[in-house]
Amino acid sequence: MKVTVNIDCTPLEAREFMGLPNVQPMQENVMKQLEQQMLENLGKMTPDAMLRSWMSFAPEQFQDMFKMAFGAGKSK
Repeated sequence: MKVTVNIDCTPLEAREFMGLPNVQPMQENVMKQLEQQMLENLGKMTPDAMLRSWMSFAPEQFQDMFKMAFGAGKSK
């Protein structure tokens, strides 16, 4: 014998029926915090800020960084 039961309910109704906590307020709070952090850090990704960060190296350090990145600094 095979029995099939279809239940039509929303996710919220299913959570309440199973006794699970409502985590929606916590999720909304976390998403707001993530959005705020992303917006704050977005200013650090402007081309001007990136160039200022890169140019804080001495010219030799900048050259060494590119050698390492492109494999020219590998020892034989």
